[in-house]
Amino acid sequence: MRTVAVIGAGSAGRAFAFRAVQAGFTVVLEDVMPEKLRRAQDEYGELPGMRFALTVEDAVREAEFAIDFVPDELESKLEIFSMLDRMAPPRTILCTPTRALSITDLASCTYRSERCVGVRFDAESVTLVRSRFLDDAVGDSAAWVFGTMGYAVAWADDVEPMLVKNQS
Repeated sequence: MRTVAVIGAGSAGRAFAFRAVQAGFTVVLEDVMPEKLRRAQDEYGELPGMRFALTVEDAVREAEFAIDFVPDELESKLEIFSMLDRMAPPRTILCTPTRALSITDLASCTYRSERCVGVRFDAESVTLVRSRFLDDAVGDSAAWVFGTMGYAVAWADDVEPMLVKNQS
């Protein structure tokens, strides 16, 4: 696994892309906002291993691992997961940072539910969140990607999001 697509060139996406390149991955960075992509090109344009794409389709065309950095809200995550599922090769692992949403629910909206992983970033560590569909070998591959990037990796099972009631 050598090619990583990073969808979202905001500060978190750029930092992840830079770290992935430093770990030896080929990275394709994409953002729907042209100014964010230009900023990334200004910062990393000459960095070997970093490429830029104008569309999600171009970003994931050869990716074995795709991670999004879109807002952690249901509509945004469903939209990007749907696009990644349609456009990425069948072998591509889909990874999404989320603290608010169930990766099991997101994965169930794809044709590759066994290849979807949630992630929670904490400084120099990550917690990978497994859905009830996750294939063990896919989980091992996702852990390898993050471990190669220098993160300490832990695992958690997905739990249903808790609904908080207004107690006023």
